[in-house]
Amino acid sequence: MRRFFKNFSTVELLRPLGQMAIFALATAAILSAVVLGLALLLNNTVVGDSVEADMGVSLFTYVLVNLPQVLLDGLTIGFVYAAVALGYTMVYGVLQFINFAHSEIFAIGAFVGVELLIAFQGYGLLNNSSGLMDYAFLLIAMILCMAAAGGVAMLVERVAYRPLRHAPRLVPLISAIGVSFFLQDAIRLTESLTTGQFNRIFPTFGNFDQRIVFGSLPMGRTTIVLGIAVKSLIVIVVAVFMLIALNYFVNATKSGRAIRAVAQDQATASLMGVNVNRIISMTFLIGGALGGAAGLLFAMKFTRIDAFVGFYPGLKAFTAARHKERMI
Repeated sequence: MRRFFKNFSTVELLRPLGQMAIFALATAAILSAVVLGLALLLNNTVVGDSVEADMGVSLFTYVLVNLPQVLLDGLTIGFVYAAVALGYTMVYGVLQFINFAHSEIFAIGAFVGVELLIAFQGYGLLNNSSGLMDYAFLLIAMILCMAAAGGVAMLVERVAYRPLRHAPRLVPLISAIGVSFFLQDAIRLTESLTTGQFNRIFPTFGNFDQRIVFGSLPMGRTTIVLGIAVKSLIVIVVAVFMLIALNYFVNATKSGRAIRAVAQDQATASLMGVNVNRIISMTFLIGGALGGAAGLLFAMKFTRIDAFVGFYPGLKAFTAARHKERMI
């Protein structure tokens, strides 16, 4: 404990918060300016039976009132994709290797968490729970899905990637694509044998679907309500926590220094006493665990999952991950 507080760095905790705030505010300001400019430009072209005309307001006013809610929803979805991208950047930062099987690690986390919650619901635990117990069950599901996804990621690294570590770059890339297809079919086979269903629905319990209302604005014959669902707020809080925790772990701990050393030069790090294989396995464990947590967050946000649920989030997170320079 004393060593932890000795190495405690407030800068490493606050820096990602500042970066996220600056990026979110700058992006929101630029996009808002563009959208409002287009709305003002097209304001006089709204005629006939348009929604805006029916409500007795102009296009510019309609966009101006709805824009805050759209930005809030976009921020929530962005944090979901950011949580998925953390696993990509973790592996790529060390090995300069794009783990295309990360989408299926994401799906495994989603299925483990959802199936566990469905089992809780089957035993009647979710129906009789309330208050903090709902969040406790969600936390248990998240911990187990992170453990399962991290374990699978470590196994994939040991079986499919480690023997090809010194092969040409195209070879492990082909192996990653093969692992991706294998895990997809493994999920489908497991679900068909256990439940007979390929689509699973996040169980309804607690107050996660309730909305926290910040305010409302009358607009013609209707009212625009600005608010956020509890589950969306959970997604944002968990994603921010994971980002801060990962940033602190990589930049302010002994294991993080070892990860950065391996990312910079594996041979030299090995000569300095770093167990390269252990560090790489730990990297896959952490990246897989983050992907599993993101899978459960995605399932809670969008409700429905299947064996291919990680494909599109994986593509979007792939574009969000840093490919041209190292994360660490």
